[in-house]
Amino acid sequence: MRWVIIGLIGVATVVNYIDRNALAVMWPEIASEVGATKEDYALLVTIFMLFYALGQFVFGKLFDAIGVRLGFALSIGVWSISIALHALASSVASFSIFRAMLGISEAGAWPGAVKANAEWFPAKERALAQGIFNAGASVGAIISAPLIALIFLWIGWKGTFLLVGALGFIWLLPWLVIYRAGPDRHPWVSAAERALILDKPQAHASDEALAPVYVPTMRQLLSHRQSWGVILSRFFLDPIWWLFVSWLPIYLAETFNFDIKQIGIFAWVPYVGAMIGSMFGGWLSGWLIKSGRSPGMARKLTVTLGGLIMTPCLVAAPNMTDPTMAVLVIAGVLFGFQIAIGNIQTIPGDLFDGRSVGSLAGIGGMAAVAGTLITTWLVPVMTKVSYGPIFILVAALVPLSILSLWFVTGRIAPVQAATPIALKDS
Repeated sequence: MRWVIIGLIGVATVVNYIDRNALAVMWPEIASEVGATKEDYALLVTIFMLFYALGQFVFGKLFDAIGVRLGFALSIGVWSISIALHALASSVASFSIFRAMLGISEAGAWPGAVKANAEWFPAKERALAQGIFNAGASVGAIISAPLIALIFLWIGWKGTFLLVGALGFIWLLPWLVIYRAGPDRHPWVSAAERALILDKPQAHASDEALAPVYVPTMRQLLSHRQSWGVILSRFFLDPIWWLFVSWLPIYLAETFNFDIKQIGIFAWVPYVGAMIGSMFGGWLSGWLIKSGRSPGMARKLTVTLGGLIMTPCLVAAPNMTDPTMAVLVIAGVLFGFQIAIGNIQTIPGDLFDGRSVGSLAGIGGMAAVAGTLITTWLVPVMTKVSYGPIFILVAALVPLSILSLWFVTGRIAPVQAATPIALKDS
């Protein structure tokens, strides 16, 4: 049952990325129709990300309060309405309103997935489960460019927004039927699977039930160095992903003079690398744990490998003069990124009880947006001649993310109330 749940969440992520990428793919046509500029697009990305940051915090707390089932239903219901409303936009101002609505509601998918992962999977399976979820983002990005281009050529950009808005409501039907409760009460979970999910020997279940469980408040979460390691890692690393999610179609249009049809042909390629990286990073972490590494060390080693792959690819990408080679090198960037980020996103579940995981995941998401906003504001300034400077800038962020994980987070293990940030971590 746990794999069915994470599979459904992965499909929700596919829908999420089809919705959010639609504007980027169709922007060259929309911009000419509404009289918008590259700076206007940067403004729309900024508005989306600001409200996305707010949504990470709001939905992180909300998922902890109302649970995974209702949290996802609310998030995907609102974002589906929001993307459909894009069909009514006729100016940068109206697009701004609908991008704000989309940003705050789409943000719920990530803290919700991290919380579901922590509740439904033992530590040795969490990275692979997170990889499946993150692969959904990659699949959505793979599908979105050619799919949006095809629908656009068929019914125009307004009709495209309406059609993709319907996808979320289709997803809601099986979700509400299948996700009846958490793993401890779900009627379709067997006793054997429940024992595996809880990751405890059944003979000691009663003793574990009597042990106090540390469920920190928001203030307590932020008193631990482990939390800040996760937050900083997300702050430095996530701008790399968002650079390509937000700007790849524009990069192809400006660097290689692509139209929407050509963008649809090329823009999906890098996300194949991302999809493979999601699955490989999850598998590798699990393999290291089975080989005797602790979950924390397995996460760190896998994240470091991802960084070693993406950094040279980022440096090489702006030197590619052939579009095919350019998208293949960017595929290497996103391959390494997903190897790393999937493991970073599992760490809240390694550190804290499931009742506070959504909150930490939401704060980490806010930090990710903060870092992304800085690069978003810099893109129009740094890409007047080429995209080389912005690629080099984000390459420099990779080691900062890895160092944060190793030296700020420290030892990755369940945190107790007696290990605040002021104390030295062993």
